[in-house]
Amino acid sequence: MPEDFIGPDGAARCFWCAATPEYMAYHDDEWGYPVDSDTRLFEKICLESFQSGLSWRTILTKRENFRGAFAGFDFDKVAQFGAADMARLLQDAGIVRHRGKIEATINNAKRAVEMVATEGSLAAFFWQFEPKTPPAPQSATTIPESVALARELKKRGWKFVGPTTAFAFMQAMGLVNDHASNCVMRSKAAAARQGFSPPAKKREA
Repeated sequence: MPEDFIGPDGAARCFWCAATPEYMAYHDDEWGYPVDSDTRLFEKICLESFQSGLSWRTILTKRENFRGAFAGFDFDKVAQFGAADMARLLQDAGIVRHRGKIEATINNAKRAVEMVATEGSLAAFFWQFEPKTPPAPQSATTIPESVALARELKKRGWKFVGPTTAFAFMQAMGLVNDHASNCVMRSKAAAARQGFSPPAKKREA
């Protein structure tokens, strides 16, 4: 498969974003740029979990519905979801109605609250897993750091976040710049990372 394609502006981009206009906008404006917002990070990891076994297009077209269903991915609020919310979500045709993934999202919100208490923020925790030696562009579906991240999340009680999902999350949030070598957005993502300062882990009292 080619690693890039020529977009309508004449610039090369990652081949996968040619499939749909929604992909191109997501690719150009979001994918691979560093994120330090805990709410956005929680949203990204939850949506990557929902995507498992499905196409990203399915998730992207339903993203606003997911945001409405899960309180804008405010994990403090989602952590309080109970039986009535579970029933509501299972009836919501605007999202992916997978009981295990919905239960995992509520569980992971509780674990996110715990993580903020111990680490200072989700961002401080996740940025610890940035690879010192990034993989070659679009050459992997997992890397040692995504395996380590998935292992640590599992240890902390998170669910539906295996090494492949963890790597997709790392690509999306900018822990890995996986834009193709000739992609016009690769240098932009690299520049954004260069100007970004990862948040520090909470100091021990």
